[in-house]
Amino acid sequence: MKIAIYSNDRVPSGEAERLCAELSARGASAVCVKDPEALTGFDRIAVLGGDGTLLRVAKAARVPIVGVNYGRLGFLTEFERGEEEVVSLLLDGSCPTLTRTMLSVRIGGKEHLCLNELALLRRIAPDRSNRVEKISVAIDGCPAGDYVADGLIVATPTGSTAYSLSAGGSILMPDCAAFQLTPVCAFSLKSRPVVYSDRSALTFTLAASDELMVYGDGVFFTNIKVGDELTVRKAEQTAVFLTRDKRNFFPRLMQKLR
Repeated sequence: MKIAIYSNDRVPSGEAERLCAELSARGASAVCVKDPEALTGFDRIAVLGGDGTLLRVAKAARVPIVGVNYGRLGFLTEFERGEEEVVSLLLDGSCPTLTRTMLSVRIGGKEHLCLNELALLRRIAPDRSNRVEKISVAIDGCPAGDYVADGLIVATPTGSTAYSLSAGGSILMPDCAAFQLTPVCAFSLKSRPVVYSDRSALTFTLAASDELMVYGDGVFFTNIKVGDELTVRKAEQTAVFLTRDKRNFFPRLMQKLR
């Protein structure tokens, strides 16, 4: 079994090398990797870092991954630092896995992937008036309303416990075949989060003002202007996570979110 150990720059020196040595001592071919583009040709990947690091690797990887938390919350990571069980899990060819859906975001002919969420947010700058945006939404080509708000979030079940939850969205079980549309600080009390089938496609058009900022998993993609169209649907690619127990979603939720 060929295993990659990926770590970010905030992981203490020697931690990735120590894990690599332990895996090698138990017969695996383990390699420390620093570049996400180099994560090819492996059977499994261990990610040392926080949730942000795991999100980046999950979109680049095509094999099962497992996270060891060296960040703050570590909601997506399976282990905390110092837990030695990660070695056995990586070497267990029959351990349980969780498959997470992702969003495919198409803007101007270019595709972006999101594991947590897509966020459309009003641009804040000294030269702009402080006003909300008007965003038109269509689901499978049918008008689904105009949202006057600071922005909109499209969250996967994985991302339903992140930014969307902070904005008043619901928590979705990881295996739900659905996505969630959540307004950010909507101007109308009638604007509420909407859960829709992950077989549907959403189209967004900026109907008023001049510009929206587009982020995916906290990373800036681009700006869109009035008349620009952005389409969101379920991605063909999925993220696969190694886990100790498929049933630990709610215990983890109570532990991490207190």
